[in-house]
Amino acid sequence: MRVDVILPAGGRIEGPLAEEAETDVKALIRFDGRSLLETAAESAKATGVVNRTVVIGPQSIRRIGDNCADAVLPEAESGPANIFNGFRWLGEQPGAAEHVLILTTDLPFLLPHSVSQFLESCPPNADICLPLFSRQEFESRFPGSQNTYVKLRDGQWTAGCAYLLRRHALEQNRGHIDRLFEARKSAFAMARLLGPFFIARYVTKTLRVPHLESHCAKMTGCTAAAIRGCDPALAFDIDDLQDYHYALSTYSSLTTDHRPPTTDDRSHFTRNTQHESESVIRHPSSVDSAR
Repeated sequence: MRVDVILPAGGRIEGPLAEEAETDVKALIRFDGRSLLETAAESAKATGVVNRTVVIGPQSIRRIGDNCADAVLPEAESGPANIFNGFRWLGEQPGAAEHVLILTTDLPFLLPHSVSQFLESCPPNADICLPLFSRQEFESRFPGSQNTYVKLRDGQWTAGCAYLLRRHALEQNRGHIDRLFEARKSAFAMARLLGPFFIARYVTKTLRVPHLESHCAKMTGCTAAAIRGCDPALAFDIDDLQDYHYALSTYSSLTTDHRPPTTDDRSHFTRNTQHESESVIRHPSSVDSAR
């Protein structure tokens, strides 16, 4: 499967976070000498399945964007408008991919493995896919961090910041996407958007993940899938100063610990453990997916 990639990079920050990060644009926050925009673009490209990449954001991201994407478009009036401008540009190019990956540019712990594992886990017949993580999964990966969770009958959940969509799913659901974008941080707003059935189930604590998938399919006319077993790095985004401080203090250890073994790593392991099974190599895909 080939994918086109949209990297929305217009998110702003202010106050102490902007002062410490020395920028007012989230995508330009730097970790280990690399901006979050570069982290997203390079992680996607390294999967080997990217057709074209478009970045949408302010003038200040253009220099970096020109070096890591096929096009940089000026930002529009809203997040969804940025996404649809990128989608429109991709559709005008020859050989546009059937699938579009929308990946946010505020994910400090993102690795190529994070993206490729998500893409490989998406059902081929699904029109809309997004990664979903239980509170236990996220806090196991990022102990002591904060996040926003939606409490359902089958657990507390948070969604990742990557979305794989078929082109027709985007084309026919502009209105729904605008409304979902506005409600994405509020459990009650999301339930109200989805209708009285969901309000009743949410209030009576009987709402489950399959109910969300089923109703999303009815509402959009598309097949939706919540993807489990992915890297929780897809859900750790920089929203405030606390997130930034957490990422600064743990960046080196967490990105190293969850990076898949390289060929050199495997060779070294094999040379030094000739009488042991190679299956004991610690690999994020086996650890994070075993739920």
